[in-house]
Parts: sequence; C-alpha cells; structure tokens
Amino acid sequence: MTRPGLLAPDPGPTGVGPAGVVVLTDRRLARRPLVEVVAAAVAGGVRWVVLRDKDLPRSERAALAADLRAVLTEAGGTLVVAGPDPLDGDAVHLPAAGPYPPPRLRLVGRSCHDPAELARLTTEDYAVLSPVWPTRTKPGYGPPLRPAGLRALIRVCPVPVLALGGIERPDQVRDCVEAGAAGVAVLGAIMRATDPAETATTLGSAFRDAATTEGKP
Repeated sequence: MTRPGLLAPDPGPTGVGPAGVVVLTDRRLARRPLVEVVAAAVAGGVRWVVLRDKDLPRSERAALAADLRAVLTEAGGTLVVAGPDPLDGDAVHLPAAGPYPPPRLRLVGRSCHDPAELARLTTEDYAVLSPVWPTRTKPGYGPPLRPAGLRALIRVCPVPVLALGGIERPDQVRDCVEAGAAGVAVLGAIMRATDPAETATTLGSAFRDAATTEGKP
C-alpha cells in the first residue's frame, strides 16, 4: 500500500532496473539541500535516484548516500551510486569508459552513446543513452540523438534503456517512451525546480500516460 502523502511509483517493464522518472543528483544546482530536493521528488512519485556528486570525499559521499537511501527506502525506492564504488550499497551506474567487466552487484547500469558502446555491454542490467536533446547541465555535449536516434539505438540495445539529456517537459517524456525507453533520467528539471514534487508529479504523469498508450506494463 502506498504511504499517505506519497504517490504510487511510476510503472515500468518487469525487471530489476530503473523505470519511470529517474532523478540524477547535483547538489550544486539544487535550490535547496540535496536531501530535501530528493525527498520532495520522492513525494512526487520518484522511486529511483542516481547519486552523482562525485567530487565529494568518499566519507562525505557515503554519508550523503546513507541519508538518501533512508528517504528512498521509506518509499520503497532505490539509490544507485554513480561510479564503481557502491558506497555500502549494492547498485552502481558506470561510465562508458569503464570499468570492464562490470562489478558483480545486485544492479549495474552503464552510460552509452553509440552502437559501439552498446556492443560492449555484458552483464549490465540497463543502459542510459544520452544526450537526447541539448542540455543546460552540459552545454555543447552531444550531438543530440533526438527521438529518432534514441529509437535506433534502443533497437540494438540488449537491455532496457533510460533516456537522458535535456528532458524537462511532458512532451519530451512522451517522445522518449514512444521511442522505446523504459524511463527518463532527469537532472536539471528536478534540481533547478522551485517545486521538485510538482515537477516530479508532472513528468511522472506524462510517463504513465505514455506508457499506458504504448502498452507497457
């Protein structure tokens, strides 16, 4: 049963990987303390968060991971840590550059950008494809895939895909779902939001509507 005050999680395909609206963190962009922003996003229906903030010392990052896990666990959510060190957890998201082979953990994802990187996937559970659109977080990063390029890569990807990059509006969420994405990863849309809960709810509703139309579980 969903706890009062929390929205039901976004639906996604059967499996252990992230689905729906997935939040990537960046405390430097957040309008409020990061744990507060994530808690608000969780109240808006988010159940998957990827902890970036890789510039922090390990001890501080591990403490932050513990705080975020507490928020997510209460809502039945999952924290994924960017990088090979799970920070006392069991889920990581790796860059395209490595390490290979991936570590043996409960959940492992990897960032990919082209067919060659997708071809290197082995035991990963999911992939993140980016950038779908130009992004304010990484100006000049690209070239953008656009929905057509995203769809083409999803067709050759052996694992479920999250779409990332410049996703800030409901119509963009729908485009990604229509292209075959299992979910959308957002950073700036939540970190910069004056009301992260409302933004999460809006994007999550767009995902659910699109997933229902596309016949996803």
